[in-house]
Amino acid sequence: MSETQVQDHAEISWADFEKVLIVAGTVTRVEPFPEARKPAWKVWVDFGPFGERKTSAQIAALYRAEDLLGRQIVGVINFPEKQIGPFRSQFLLTGFPTEEGVVVTAIERAVPNGTRLA
Repeated sequence: MSETQVQDHAEISWADFEKVLIVAGTVTRVEPFPEARKPAWKVWVDFGPFGERKTSAQIAALYRAEDLLGRQIVGVINFPEKQIGPFRSQFLLTGFPTEEGVVVTAIERAVPNGTRLA
């Protein structure tokens, strides 16, 4: 990141960070999303007390459906829902963009679904 890019990201308070509900969940279902403009999967995740939610995730370049099933992921679950073509996305699956594709945020050790990032 250049110095200008760093400066463009203003500091936030702990209270600001606490507004973002970032939680762990387990992938329960993965389906193709052929209508997506970029390679994507439809992904359903069990967030424990927050329930099951679905999203469209542009992670098909690096992950097969079977790689994702049963895997714990990190999601932001308090953004407004977003219509993506014929599909309604209910959370943001977090990851890191690379030249090869998006790398899903990994959880090093299993935690209960719905556990909040601290």
